Amino acid sequence: MLKHLLSHDLPRSRWLAALLVVIFLGLLLVPFVMPGSRSLNVAAKILIFIVLVASYDLLLGYTGIVSFAHTMFFGIGAYGIAIASARMGASWSALAVGAGAALLLSMLLSLLIGLFSLRVKAIYYAMITLAVAAAFQTLASQLSHFTGGEDGMSFRVPESLTPSFEPLQSPLFGVTVDGRLITYYLVFAAAAALVLLMLRIVNSPFGRVLLAIRENDFRAEAIGYRTVVYRTLSNVMSALFATLAGCLLALWLRYNGPDTSLSFEIMLDILLIVVIGGMGTIYGAVIGSVLFVLAQNYLQDLMRAASGTFEGLGLISELVSADRWLLWLGVLFVLCVYHFPSGIVGKLRQSSQAPAAVPPAAPPQGQPQAAAAR
Repeated sequence: MLKHLLSHDLPRSRWLAALLVVIFLGLLLVPFVMPGSRSLNVAAKILIFIVLVASYDLLLGYTGIVSFAHTMFFGIGAYGIAIASARMGASWSALAVGAGAALLLSMLLSLLIGLFSLRVKAIYYAMITLAVAAAFQTLASQLSHFTGGEDGMSFRVPESLTPSFEPLQSPLFGVTVDGRLITYYLVFAAAAALVLLMLRIVNSPFGRVLLAIRENDFRAEAIGYRTVVYRTLSNVMSALFATLAGCLLALWLRYNGPDTSLSFEIMLDILLIVVIGGMGTIYGAVIGSVLFVLAQNYLQDLMRAASGTFEGLGLISELVSADRWLLWLGVLFVLCVYHFPSGIVGKLRQSSQAPAAVPPAAPPQGQPQAAAAR
């Protein structure tokens, strides 16, 4: 059953399988193991980034397309939920209308970008997507009467998703069950379902064609595949999954603005996570997102706790200061890319498939050892 659930794409590494199990259980039980708003926010951000990065890996890792417009679709999803909820009120129908409208707009935009731009190659397509993303971010910032402008917009969610909603009168395993906890598990279930769906896509015949296009698009077209059609479909599907990730972000934050979902820094984070986790592997999006978000949120705290040990040592004390956490975050990523050129998932799979040393054959019975040695 597990093979069917994972679309026969097993980890193929004991260490990788163990990491994925730990991550799944950790995200599932974090409200009970580490209660608190900060840990819950970090776990929700990990779930959202897993979907976002995996959707981008459909484009980059499986099809070989470099795009800088991915955060545009991420922002469309977040703005769809925010605008619909702000105008229609806190209701499930507003969430459904916002998500549906965002998906429709993302599908149309990605289709247009694909049809008009995917015929150009490599860097030219990347530049076109960068220009489109920048134009969309500027538009979202200037339409203040519609999107809230630079200040963004806050909105209300259905009552069952608010912290004041408590369906149980007594705590469950010491944790109060409220609307915030319900929202977290809604995000968890949606993220798990979307990841499994992407696993199914990349392991289908369609996904195999995408891999063929990534390796050699000329040969794929020569054997009869219309590569422009497949690349366009990959672009559309990637955009739709990114839009759903944006919907989850808005649902969790109950706020959205240009810096929250449309920032180019988010695009750089996505690229880093894909490279660190491993391109062309959905599992790489999971591993990379966990490592990146944890380092982004807790590295500064660890350095602050360790800075007292090096206090008064001049330059060393300055280097390990908590204010230098971005420097060490960059160093960690450079080392990770240097030691894992194929990504963490690729490295773990390669090490597990390394051929074991073959023991020397024993001499036949009755043959003297000296003769066997000769």
